[in-house]
Amino acid sequence: MHPNKKIKPNKRTEGDINYTPARQAWLDHEVDESTKALLEKDARYFFHQALSSPCLDVLSNCEGPYIENLSGKRYLDFHGNNVHQLGFSHPKLVQRLTEQLQSLTFSTRRYTNETAINFAEKLASLLPSDLNRTLMTPNGSAAIGIALKLARAVTGKFKVVSFWDSFHGASLDAISVGGESVFREHMGPMMPGVERIPPPVTYRGIYENNESKCLEYLEYVFAKEGDIGAFLAETVRNTDVQVPSKAFWKEARKLCDRYGVLLILDEIPIALGRTGKMFAFEHYDIEPDILCLGKGLGGGIFPQAAIVARDAYNKFSDISLGHYTHEKSPLGAAAALTTLEIIEEEGLLNKVKKDKGLMYREMNRLQAKHDIIGDVRGLGLLWGIELVKNHTTKKKAINEAEKVMYECLKHGLSFKVSAGNVLQLAPALTITEDKLKEAIQIVDNSLTSLNL
Repeated sequence: MHPNKKIKPNKRTEGDINYTPARQAWLDHEVDESTKALLEKDARYFFHQALSSPCLDVLSNCEGPYIENLSGKRYLDFHGNNVHQLGFSHPKLVQRLTEQLQSLTFSTRRYTNETAINFAEKLASLLPSDLNRTLMTPNGSAAIGIALKLARAVTGKFKVVSFWDSFHGASLDAISVGGESVFREHMGPMMPGVERIPPPVTYRGIYENNESKCLEYLEYVFAKEGDIGAFLAETVRNTDVQVPSKAFWKEARKLCDRYGVLLILDEIPIALGRTGKMFAFEHYDIEPDILCLGKGLGGGIFPQAAIVARDAYNKFSDISLGHYTHEKSPLGAAAALTTLEIIEEEGLLNKVKKDKGLMYREMNRLQAKHDIIGDVRGLGLLWGIELVKNHTTKKKAINEAEKVMYECLKHGLSFKVSAGNVLQLAPALTITEDKLKEAIQIVDNSLTSLNL
């Protein structure tokens, strides 16, 4: 993509700010010469792709809630690629992985190891009823692929319902069931059998804040297609932060049961305490049939994901549902098991519940103070601030969102902009109250600077 290429308004997503005058100004004025040299080398040897390039800075360290560049500047990282529930470089996790490296480093297929078994047992103990069967995989996209294959095997039906604007990974099968159009551009034919419906958004969308209309739509598709095997959805949408009601998910669960559809919940970025519960579906008093986990499961150090499904589905030993080289990785299992232990030992679920109160008050304070804020929404330590030019038309304040992001970066706060105009705030769950307030003040000051 040429640096001066204009972004289509309907395609604008979190990475599209990469090719604008503001990005160039950042590189010209906020990056030193040695860093520029490395960024140029990075651009020379890595493939360029949407949402990832060009890079903003070069990191030398990450610890706790911070990332740090070569010059020693630290950013509070409210993005973290959703892997930083424990913060970065958690000392207990580093120690456990170091110990694992000094013992068993790899588990050949058809062999198992005690660390992987302990992880699977621990994960099952945290989940309700018969959600006891785990398959491990290196990344979230692969977890989605396993879930889709398992659903076909269980139901004998290949069709899937998902939401427009959803994100379930970047592999070809994951973008086939996902709903973000930017990932499907130029990819040609997708996996067949996917039916997408508009999501139950609460601020903008075709349902006019009426979630029951989304449920009507969902049932309509279930009934008319007649051979849907799975409904795949994010329990809480991560990117621009959409939080359905309990009534919505309880009724959606009933519809799946009524029509013989498996409910696959994608909690890859939002499980493990992000919402104040170990798993987001616990807020809704429902159970998935298949649960997809990832990102933070490796504690922000090791890439690890998994699916968990019901005991009753454990009857396909003649099918290679995953068959990944590192499917019982001792290092991945050590990272995942230790992550779960740290969340419990440090009381992070209760901490996030407390932090939610602070975030709720502060987000509403910002909305009352800054007219450009059209909506704030969130759960636990996942929040979105939607900027609009007009409260009636809800026209997106895209340029303003970009200005706010760069102003925050200058003052040491990193986050991503989603859907072109939503500031997504997702700090480490271990962040202190003082640092949380400091970050909110940076956002506040940056919003104020729009009027200067």
